[in-house]
Amino acid sequence: MAKVVELTSYPVKGCAGLSVHEAFMTPAGLSHDRSFMIVDENGVFRSQRRDPRLALVRPSIAADGTRLTLEAPGSGTVTVPVDASSERRPVELFGAPFTGIDQGDEAAAWLSAVTGGPSRLVRVPPEHDRITDGLVAGTSGYADSCAVHVVSRSSMAALNERLVSDGTEPLPISRFRPNIVVDGWDDPHTEDLARRITVGSVELAYAKLAIRCAVTLVDQQSGRRSGREPIRTLATYRRAAEGGVAFGVKLAVVRPGRLSVGDDVTVSSWGASELRADSAGHQAAR
Repeated sequence: MAKVVELTSYPVKGCAGLSVHEAFMTPAGLSHDRSFMIVDENGVFRSQRRDPRLALVRPSIAADGTRLTLEAPGSGTVTVPVDASSERRPVELFGAPFTGIDQGDEAAAWLSAVTGGPSRLVRVPPEHDRITDGLVAGTSGYADSCAVHVVSRSSMAALNERLVSDGTEPLPISRFRPNIVVDGWDDPHTEDLARRITVGSVELAYAKLAIRCAVTLVDQQSGRRSGREPIRTLATYRRAAEGGVAFGVKLAVVRPGRLSVGDDVTVSSWGASELRADSAGHQAAR
């Protein structure tokens, strides 16, 4: 039986993840996931694409969501009260306009020092009503797209087998920054085909393949870019029909609820792969 073996929330977009044993899945994803975002002086989001050192910023958030702590090597820590009610400011995410609630000068000064450029920290406002795309629409905070990102261990093992056979060191699954890691699916990329998934009291629906970007080139332990992998190898067998290389899937939340590491992962509906038909990783619908 497939089971959840890792749960990770990323409270601050682009920063390190927060591993949890159990969590509440909101309509916008795991509690606090991508509910904060770092922006530059123009309100444009910062990410590891441009600022790989963000991987070293480790957030933690109080259980009641009222205080956020950020920590980074050589930079100490900063703890700020979470502001969910002050004046909104315009922010930009992949060219789309949103709003955010600024979290104050102390967090801004600390992040500016870490990134080496003017930075502010903003929080998703309560009225945030973003609609995400894909086969099933949903919502999310400041995630790149959909609320939940799922990767299986068998998919990671298959990728690492290719890397090792090519003389490259295997990579940790953290390179892909998933929210949920599943073990127990024998066939790699089974997640590509799962259309309705139940975990604990949560129901998730397939939205689309996760198209990979330069963030996967960043070593999440050192905060540095490290070569061309895994993009180079993924391009040889994981090309999506709509373009780009894919690894893992993005899901929408159909029914919020609680889930835990160790929960069974039950698939009630299957579909066809959205990989290109000539891709070596192509699979037929179950």
